[in-house]
Amino acid sequence: MSPAPADFPLWAAILVALFLLIGSGLTFLGAFGLLRFKSFYERIHLPTLGTSWGAGGILVASMIFFSVTQSRPVVHEILIALFITVTTPVSLMLLARAALYRDRTEGNESVPPIGPEPEDGLSQQTE
Repeated sequence: MSPAPADFPLWAAILVALFLLIGSGLTFLGAFGLLRFKSFYERIHLPTLGTSWGAGGILVASMIFFSVTQSRPVVHEILIALFITVTTPVSLMLLARAALYRDRTEGNESVPPIGPEPEDGLSQQTE
């Protein structure tokens, strides 16, 4: 249950509002990146970062709010942040690899060609 506005400390309200504004602003930038950029490869980067960092700001605001109102630390948000931090980069990588594979098999010329295999520094012998 939420406290009455008079019971909520001013410093906590300012911190919660600040983190909510930062989080929602970053999430908005991520959504704006979907509209602004043209290709899939340009579109995939900004929304991923904006959503991750935006969700982080909103989760910090939630942690502050519920820690102050319930007078105890709240750890649910830490678990949510950990889940987002782990899953977002993995899903980004899988989507990008699938799109790259699809574009290469279709012969799309805007995709860079497959380069040479990276050389292993241990296998090179200097004479």
